[in-house]
Amino acid sequence: MAAPVVERDAAEGLVASGVLLVDDQPANLVALKAMLEGISPHIVTAGSGREALKQLLLADFAVILLDVKMPEMDGFETAALIRDRERSRNTPIIFLTAADRDAQMAVRGYAVGAVDYLIKPLVPEFVRSKVSVFVQLGRINAELVRQANRLRASEEAALDLTVTQKALIRDLEHKNHELESFSYAVSHDLRSPLRRIEGFARALQESGEVASDVGVRFLGNIRTSIAQMGQLIDDVIYLSRVTSAELRLHDVDLSEVARLALDGLRQAEPGRQVGTRVRPGVIVRGDGRLLRIALENLLQNAWKFTSQRADAAIEFGYHSENGERTYFVRDNGVGFDMDYAGRLFGPFQRLHHSDEFPGTGIGLATVRRVIHRHGGQVWAEAKPGEGAVFSFTIGHRA
Repeated sequence: MAAPVVERDAAEGLVASGVLLVDDQPANLVALKAMLEGISPHIVTAGSGREALKQLLLADFAVILLDVKMPEMDGFETAALIRDRERSRNTPIIFLTAADRDAQMAVRGYAVGAVDYLIKPLVPEFVRSKVSVFVQLGRINAELVRQANRLRASEEAALDLTVTQKALIRDLEHKNHELESFSYAVSHDLRSPLRRIEGFARALQESGEVASDVGVRFLGNIRTSIAQMGQLIDDVIYLSRVTSAELRLHDVDLSEVARLALDGLRQAEPGRQVGTRVRPGVIVRGDGRLLRIALENLLQNAWKFTSQRADAAIEFGYHSENGERTYFVRDNGVGFDMDYAGRLFGPFQRLHHSDEFPGTGIGLATVRRVIHRHGGQVWAEAKPGEGAVFSFTIGHRA
């Protein structure tokens, strides 16, 4: 009898619900297949013990129905050889026997690994009931194998990812160190010619050699531009330090940070009348130095952009949603068009002219770096002429 084609599981090469029928009588195999119709889509027949062993080289099965009385190699010999193979050592075997009902036969069958006996003539309901149990167990076992293999693959992938991440972190640390060294070198190289230009401009201005008012004004513009360039260099170095500084986590009283920052702003401009409101007791877990830098930048921003209002107002606080706090700095200043909000947190990006509101555009970029390093997000909402709200969260890394 030609061996049927065995369908395999794509992942393991197994037929999880397969049934192998072994009998030397073709009529018996036909009858068995008819009894088991619908139990399993993979029913394979073998006309001898040797053919059964060949089928077991092609696939694994949920259960084997094995006739005892067969020429050349009987069911017991076949079962013993099946048990010798690693892959089929635990495959359930149900013996099919005719008139032999004595205890000795049963003992021999169980000794070679039988799980049950079915006596001919077979009762279809009994056959279907017993086989269906093993088919279902086969499906469950195959699924467990698949899940175990997926888990093993996931663990291997996670291990590979960890190794890759460590290599990337080392590479990033090396590049950050190189970038920091480069920044300091560039800073030094840029400052030297600036200092010389500033020295020549000041000497020329103080010497009285420039007689015209236009020349004096031009020299003043040169010195102002030099000061701005120096400030830009300082801001670039400052941003680099904020990005690479090590986080040192502890409880930070943001309310106290905000109060001190606003007191400092009032002392710098005692003539301004600004209404301020700070929610007390706002404690977070984070790097105190970096969070102070971020909050001071937001409050300085609010102070600056309310300078044209007689009723200027600034508020610091938070609101909670689903147990998560969102902190904010709100002002009633000039605001901005939300169409340009995406530019706010980029280095040197400005939405107002520097003649109107001075600055280098590095403050909000610094805020974003600090908040991101704490695992949070920062965003802004505003309307022109109606003020702005800068909101941020502190994530799990802090």
